[in-house]
Amino acid sequence: MTQGMRVETTASEAIRFPIRRDPWWAPLLLLFGATPGRSYVELAGDRLVARFGWLFHHSFPLTGIEGAGMRSWPLLYGIGWRTNLIGVVGLTGSYRNVVEVRFKRRRWVWMLLPLSCNRLAVSLEDPDAFLEALAKAGVPVSRYG
Repeated sequence: MTQGMRVETTASEAIRFPIRRDPWWAPLLLLFGATPGRSYVELAGDRLVARFGWLFHHSFPLTGIEGAGMRSWPLLYGIGWRTNLIGVVGLTGSYRNVVEVRFKRRRWVWMLLPLSCNRLAVSLEDPDAFLEALAKAGVPVSRYG
């Protein structure tokens, strides 16, 4: 596994965690801009930034996060930009290493259409490092979903 990468930003230092993209899904994901440079979650100051290609780029305040932890992502849920239309948004390039971030209240995000989001599921290369960084930022974390 890879460690979260430190990336300098203009406002402050940020920690970037690449989205896990399995090789067999890469061609499909590339069609919508999900390159390694555009597939990440990032802790930047008091914000969680999630980016997955051209279809998803959103920032959430850390104070709006209720908690986070590992979760399963069954085959039925699919790969790519996913939603169940009742609050779960998935940014997945793999069925493994999926972390769910739960929000205190529903938020509107844009993914071709405006979507209600109270949980964000993301497949990460190093979910443990991400959860550790969230915990250090004061977000309640459970290691196992």
